[in-house]
Amino acid sequence: MTDIADAAALPKLTEVQLVIRGMTCAACAARVRRKLGELPGVTASVNLVTERATVMVPPSVAVQRLVDAVAQA
Repeated sequence: MTDIADAAALPKLTEVQLVIRGMTCAACAARVRRKLGELPGVTASVNLVTERATVMVPPSVAVQRLVDAVAQA
């Protein structure tokens, strides 16, 4: 269990929605999720059907880094 002092020390995360066109299979979505997750402090879920990624991002990670990670995937 996290107490209030510990919670205050955690970085604030921002939710970012990315539209990702061109994914054709579950492996594509998994690759995108894995690439986004390699960024420090970032967690992502990718939906193949809606062509969207929901990404939780700390303030230290710029949105352009997310876009670049998706492009690399």
